[in-house]
Amino acid sequence: MTASTNPVGIIGGTGLTSLSDLEIVGEETVSTRWGEPSDKLVHGRLGDQAVVFLARHGNPHRIPPHQVNYRANLQALYDAGVRTVVGVNAVGGIHKAMGPAHVVVPDQVIDYTWGRASTFFEGELEHVTHIDFTYPYDQEGRQLLIDAARGLKLDFSDFGVYAATQGPRLETAAEIRRLERDGCDLVGMTGMPEAVLAAELGMRYVCLALVVNWAAGKSDHIITMEEIDQAIDQGMAGVKTVLERSMAGLGQLSPRSS
Repeated sequence: MTASTNPVGIIGGTGLTSLSDLEIVGEETVSTRWGEPSDKLVHGRLGDQAVVFLARHGNPHRIPPHQVNYRANLQALYDAGVRTVVGVNAVGGIHKAMGPAHVVVPDQVIDYTWGRASTFFEGELEHVTHIDFTYPYDQEGRQLLIDAARGLKLDFSDFGVYAATQGPRLETAAEIRRLERDGCDLVGMTGMPEAVLAAELGMRYVCLALVVNWAAGKSDHIITMEEIDQAIDQGMAGVKTVLERSMAGLGQLSPRSS
């Protein structure tokens, strides 16, 4: 790793519309060729590391997963100098070890979304571009998150296949059984196309997930917002601390070439 002057991007999802320990140095309303991002860019510092924070669903939380302008979000961060991004996601737990308030650093993703603008490579193109997406999450960045979580002795998993579903409704029990047969450990609605768009821009991207409920059919009761809010209250402090502990290392990752 070589020292980088680039800020680290943090995209916050449900339960993370702001960072209390973020020293804010400025806010910026921007527009991109793909339209406007979900919210203003919040420039600040976590410890000694410059960061740019973006609320994925806006602040207050108002944009549903299928209507997030993922292209504008990633483009806005890229234009702000970000080359490493941490996507924070609230998810449902499918794997037996991944119950509410459990923190996960996923290593793979399966995309079940549809109809979303999921690539920068369309329209009037000079040539077709196919990017490698074998490993959707940056391996060095993942290790930094894992090391931080281990140092904190958090209840966490260093693996997980993230199933990205369309939303905004939650899944049926039969759909969750299908995802489990497919090898999925987690289910969420915002993991894609965020990860692939970052890859298309040549950005390092990692996911830091917080399980906020058992997926449909994985408990003896229906999913309630009360349950989700309780898990966020229990687990989000750990997520924020992992971010803080890993931020310096993430900032030292050398940018990938696009």
